[in-house]
Amino acid sequence: MRHAAALLVFASLAVAQQAAYKPPDDIAFHRADIYSEGTRMSAEVFAPASAAGKKLPTILMAHGWGGTAAVLRRDAVVFARHGYLVVTFDYRGWGDSDSRLVLTGKAPKDRPGNRFTAEVQEVREVVDPLDMAADWLNAVHWLQGEPQCDTERIGLWGSSFSGGLVVYVAERDPRIRAIHSQVGAMDGRTLAAGPALAKTYEDATRRARGEIGYPAPGAKVVGNLRGAPIPERFLDYTPVDEVNRAKCPMQFVIAEKEELFENKDHAIKAYNNYRGPKNLVTIPKITHYGIYYEAWGQASELALAWFDKYLKQ
Repeated sequence: MRHAAALLVFASLAVAQQAAYKPPDDIAFHRADIYSEGTRMSAEVFAPASAAGKKLPTILMAHGWGGTAAVLRRDAVVFARHGYLVVTFDYRGWGDSDSRLVLTGKAPKDRPGNRFTAEVQEVREVVDPLDMAADWLNAVHWLQGEPQCDTERIGLWGSSFSGGLVVYVAERDPRIRAIHSQVGAMDGRTLAAGPALAKTYEDATRRARGEIGYPAPGAKVVGNLRGAPIPERFLDYTPVDEVNRAKCPMQFVIAEKEELFENKDHAIKAYNNYRGPKNLVTIPKITHYGIYYEAWGQASELALAWFDKYLKQ
């Protein structure tokens, strides 16, 4: 019930916030477009109003499974008030972002200038960790051209599903200087392997042969989580095993009573494996979604202290 209630709250909050957002008077705010693999992603940019024209340490944020960037505004404002440029974004196919498109039939043979008119289908509100990781990496590329971004001081903030994605991105982009990962899931094999492996391969074969397409937008296949996964894509998503490819300080915050997965197979394993600067904090008595409710203030302070230590000093 707690899980379902949390999703309802997030959905209602996102709808309300998407309509019209007015930032606090002390926060400079604008919207931006980031292009990932040719598709436009919607981004929101926050900064202290008093720092106009100044280079700032930067925090990049994105939501977890089934969320949208609108629910990150509370966190973004906190970071901006402490002197950060903050950028949040919606993955392709989520929130205000455009979707990847696939042809519903064969392309015509006559394609002058590689352009043609066709019927297409959106790939919308599905969960593909490798596509989402590409969106993160392209968002980092976009930051390099943002005038207020101090490109030598970029940090990543991720929560739940994106708590694993920030680890994956830090493993692949040496420009990342620090990450904060909270209640993060970091091994896709726990969803697609084991007893589910045979079905995963069967569906992957059928998809590759054109017998099945992508799930319906927002389908609920994993509990009450919005957005069906592409299971075969989870088999190659193992940031927990590649953690030592990263070269930046990592902070992991976990819920003592995590109910969606085993901490020992995700953040604790990543923390134990990592040989670089690291910190592990267990917040007592909370379940997964407690990080957004009773423990939100503590989690926010932990993230801020971590970024202050490694992006400001």
